[in-house]
Amino acid sequence: MNELLTPALAGAAAGLGVAMPMGAMSVLLLQEALRDRRAAVAAAAGIATVDLGYAALATALGPWVASHVSPVEAWVRLTSAAILIAIAAHGLLSSRGGAPAGEDAPDGAGVGVGALRAYGKYVGLTVVNPTTALYFAALTTAQGASLRGGGAGAAFLVGVGLASLLWQQALVALGAVAAGRISATARTWTFRLGYGLVAAYALKIAFPLP
Repeated sequence: MNELLTPALAGAAAGLGVAMPMGAMSVLLLQEALRDRRAAVAAAAGIATVDLGYAALATALGPWVASHVSPVEAWVRLTSAAILIAIAAHGLLSSRGGAPAGEDAPDGAGVGVGALRAYGKYVGLTVVNPTTALYFAALTTAQGASLRGGGAGAAFLVGVGLASLLWQQALVALGAVAAGRISATARTWTFRLGYGLVAAYALKIAFPLP
């Protein structure tokens, strides 16, 4: 049992390590929860899915991931920064009318479509972040053959996936609680501040330029 518990705990620590820092994705997820909790739950699952996918890829091909992502990391960072800047600009422009942009749907089918759209959107946003891939590549390469075994590798991935998902869902719960306690004006300024932080983070990851 300890042979699986140790890699599972290592995976949980790795998942929290990549999920907990409050970057652009955390801010966007909190804002998604302020708009629509169902969509935010799906968005959180999308982020955790990519974390798990990158961890699985790195576990199987750690050195390959590091060698192939590193040469183009700067260009991927620049692409990611451009996407985040566009999202921030759109959000700031949408908030000028006093209400944040949202995709709430009036019926059950629309809610399902909105959740699926949010899942796909956040999968795409997380995929273009090369830091996550390099983070897991470094971790799994350092641990070497200890994660190559089927049981240990699977336990590590379960730990990563669960830890990332639980943290993202905790952010969703926090945003949903806040949504019911702040005024419309405060919510508008919260969105403006959040999108400003996203823009600042985008500029941070864009440099140094390739």
